[in-house]
Amino acid sequence: MARDRRIEELFGIDLPIIQAPMAGAQASAMAIAVANAGGLGSLPAALLTHEQMRTELAIIRQQTGKPVNVNFFCHTPPAPDVTREAGWRARLSSYYAEFDIDPAAPIPSSNRAPFDETFCAIVEEYRPEVVSFHFGMPNAALVDRVKATGARVVSSATTVAEARWLEARGCDAIIAQGNEAGGHRGIFLTEAIGSQPGLFALLPQVVDAVDVPVIAAGGIADGRGIAAAFALGASAVQVGTAYLFTPEAKITPMHRVALKSATDDGTALTNLFTGRPARGLMNRVMREVGPISADAPAFPTAGGALMPLKAKAEAVGSGDFSSLWSGQSAALGREMGAGELTLALWAEARERIGER
Repeated sequence: MARDRRIEELFGIDLPIIQAPMAGAQASAMAIAVANAGGLGSLPAALLTHEQMRTELAIIRQQTGKPVNVNFFCHTPPAPDVTREAGWRARLSSYYAEFDIDPAAPIPSSNRAPFDETFCAIVEEYRPEVVSFHFGMPNAALVDRVKATGARVVSSATTVAEARWLEARGCDAIIAQGNEAGGHRGIFLTEAIGSQPGLFALLPQVVDAVDVPVIAAGGIADGRGIAAAFALGASAVQVGTAYLFTPEAKITPMHRVALKSATDDGTALTNLFTGRPARGLMNRVMREVGPISADAPAFPTAGGALMPLKAKAEAVGSGDFSSLWSGQSAALGREMGAGELTLALWAEARERIGER
């Protein structure tokens, strides 16, 4: 059976490997290394200001002429909810007392910026070859402006229904995000997190449901996973957690240590750190408060009250209150450069599928 090569043609890349955009865990260096190795490097914009995004894109354009992806969240910021914020702080009050933190001190801002007019103007200025979204799609007028730059538009689906919704709204390709994936779930049509399918169930059904090429994401960390995704109809794979082991990853020492001892059953979906479900390595606050809590404020505000606890714990080398994002295949991670990893993944996959 011939491999679906549409993503390579659509994005203009040499290898069907996409480095997952990981907000807070990487910047331009990782995207550049992956792009120069022949894959699609990605720059996450959710935690960047407009000026920071300009700076990162300028660096990328200086250091590679290869295609890159810029990723945005497209959520609707919630209205302030003083009562819920107060309840969340009360839920964490025993930890504040333990770490001698003033419970009446102002809560730091925990924000992730959605795609807006200014971000769109930056896309029009720098013209990345691929623009991807998480949590659905922005409004049609913004999507039209992105497409007018020549960029290919991609978004994540966690169900077949979401994949169909995305295709109907103009996605050029769809990421099928299995439940194994680390970081935030792309879920947007439902809040039924408990019924989310794993990649092996989701991928072939999405491939059958849409006409655009499909990118497999979730638990893929070596050539075996890539070959399996191709067998199920994927045109490319998106790899995230494996790239957290690279020197280009901008994660804390605690996160690196936790990843090195990760097990297949050592992660869970949690809403404690942002208000939306995201997969991370289990730690103290996830075990004692969650991992899912109805008390957590709406995305992206939940993390504000945890920030003082995170700072105190990390100061003594603890990740007990940190978001240690990871997928379920972290145990397969290898320490090497992001470009080297990209080439190694493809060499392994190519051998598996018998492609020269």
